Amino acid sequence: MVVIGKKKYQSGEGAQFMTRKAALKKLQLSLNDFRRLCILKGIYPREPRNRKRAQKGEPGIKTLYHKKDIQFLLHEPIIWKLRDYKIFNKKVAKARALREFSDMRRYLDNHPTLKLDHIVKERYPTFIDALRDLDDCLTLCFLFSTFPSLSHIPRDQSLLCRKLSIEFLHAVIAAKALRKVFVSIKGYYYQAEIKGQTITWIVPHHFCFEPQAKHEVDFKLMAIFVEFYIIMLGFVNYRLYHTLNLYYPPKLTTSENNEKTLVDEEAYVAERISALNVSLVTLDPTVQNAEDDGLDIDQFATDGDATKLEEAKAEAEKVKKLKTLFKGLKIFLNREVPRESLVFVLRCFGADVSWDKLLFVGATFDETDETITHQIVDRPNMTIQYISRYYVQPQWVFDSVNARELLPVEKYLMGCVLPPHLSPFSDSRHDQTYIPPEERALMDHDFKLNDEDSASEEEGNDDEKEEENPQDENEDDEVEVKQEEEKEDDVEEASTTENEKERNRLKKKKEMKVKSGTVTKEDPREKSRQDRQEYRLRERMIKKKHRNLYRSMMKGREERSKEIWLLRKKRRIHDQTEKQQRKEARKKKKAVSAE
Repeated sequence: MVVIGKKKYQSGEGAQFMTRKAALKKLQLSLNDFRRLCILKGIYPREPRNRKRAQKGEPGIKTLYHKKDIQFLLHEPIIWKLRDYKIFNKKVAKARALREFSDMRRYLDNHPTLKLDHIVKERYPTFIDALRDLDDCLTLCFLFSTFPSLSHIPRDQSLLCRKLSIEFLHAVIAAKALRKVFVSIKGYYYQAEIKGQTITWIVPHHFCFEPQAKHEVDFKLMAIFVEFYIIMLGFVNYRLYHTLNLYYPPKLTTSENNEKTLVDEEAYVAERISALNVSLVTLDPTVQNAEDDGLDIDQFATDGDATKLEEAKAEAEKVKKLKTLFKGLKIFLNREVPRESLVFVLRCFGADVSWDKLLFVGATFDETDETITHQIVDRPNMTIQYISRYYVQPQWVFDSVNARELLPVEKYLMGCVLPPHLSPFSDSRHDQTYIPPEERALMDHDFKLNDEDSASEEEGNDDEKEEENPQDENEDDEVEVKQEEEKEDDVEEASTTENEKERNRLKKKKEMKVKSGTVTKEDPREKSRQDRQEYRLRERMIKKKHRNLYRSMMKGREERSKEIWLLRKKRRIHDQTEKQQRKEARKKKKAVSAE
């Protein structure tokens, strides 16, 4: 009886993976269409555990896909639509070549359209799943919304990204969901909390130039991602608006503005909505917004989770106060400050904002209004100033949000040297991160060097007491030993007729008496040597399969410690140069006053 086994690479990793060339042949698609389909469906190349077996013994490094993913693509209806596009392009090219313009016009009027609604529903079955994957979507949509009219980016796509991103900002304002803000050289980092999900995205700075002069960035590939993210963000906005009891598309609450200078009513409404300064119409005014009410924390925690429950309550109280941080403030923005970012942040926390009506539509009050509490300026001085308001720089808004309290305006007044703008997104594990002195002061208001000195003195006193106590115990032991020795001498004098066994017994007893001990100081070098030796022995006990992971962890720890050391050195040099500059300035001032 002959047993025929399986051939090589017909099972295991050899049968699980497929090269990109084989996938193109199986799907009968071009490389561009295959790439587009994979992006829309969320399918990416896989890295096998054994590349030689996965490539069926072929040399080199090839792009591999899981065979189940390719079989999943076989049933996608978009494939037929992509084939329709291929046929459509051939028909249009043939009609243009034969100069049959009537047929070409008819083909163009009936061109196939690609619908991605079913893919969004397939990839994100629930609303929470879509919110979890919203970070990249928002970042890319905000990036494309800032692009001017370019040859490789459709203008309709940029305008739609702008519309959807503004709608999302309105939803964040209505839900009061913003939690953190940070301004960097890349743009504005925002973090919002919606339905318990933390969403972080970047809004780039608005500059009037082409985003990329060289052809190093594949904008066509990015446009495919944007094509999917536009549909996804539309779904999210629709659901958000209805959960917030708002109309979608958004509607304005007031239309009595007589300063309408735009001809098109839709363009005027779009400009007013993009101003972010107007409240939107609610679906049912009698229904209270569910997002405004604070969530009640469940009280069924056990005794072990009592501390966590208290922490959750404290955090909920902080968030509740943060939502109304700027409530009651009336803030006017100058021309030179970034209007959109400041309006968004201030409106999220309950402030009334306005600007010069000649700058942009949507201004609600003028600069001459006496009820204005703060004016955001970015100039060293101004000719006309009002006594009834504070003139602060834009950083005061962002730092107040991150500190979750209204900071004193003295450090942020017009023309002042601003304190460092600290990132709220720093890692909470402070053992492997560099903490600037300013952040340390914010974390611990009672932190002082004198406290450390006093603490060290107390520790020293405790050590002295511990050293004194053993001496007292040794003295008591010596007294007891002396008394016992006297008794033994009396016994020896009285019992002269005892046998040798009794003498031996007394001799052994004398050898076993308690002696006064001496305090031995431990050598720190010897102790550190023993600790290092024990650490090496523990390292040798690591299993072989975990050694590479342990080495990479230790390498990362060394790199972080080196980075901390470099940052401390940089800060020390910076402080020394500033101190030297202040000394020189004082000397010059004294010399000028002496003259």
